[in-house]
Amino acid sequence: MEIDKDKIDEAVLALLHLTTFEDGPGLHAWKGHNWDSLDRLHEKGLISNPKSKAKSVVFSEVGAKLSEELFRKMFGKEN
Repeated sequence: MEIDKDKIDEAVLALLHLTTFEDGPGLHAWKGHNWDSLDRLHEKGLISNPKSKAKSVVFSEVGAKLSEELFRKMFGKEN
């Protein structure tokens, strides 16, 4: 089976929304997800470099907004 890496990245970005927190400047999320996906999200400018000693990544403004939008789209219930 061929895997659509863009769909995987969207799901990881949406799931990062579950662990968001504010700590100093910017919105952070714990980086306990697939490293290849985190690297691709960094290359797309959506999160900070996951290859650091920090246990979290920082969202770019676009990444934070897109993360919330994808989370609502994928996991929200309509009333």
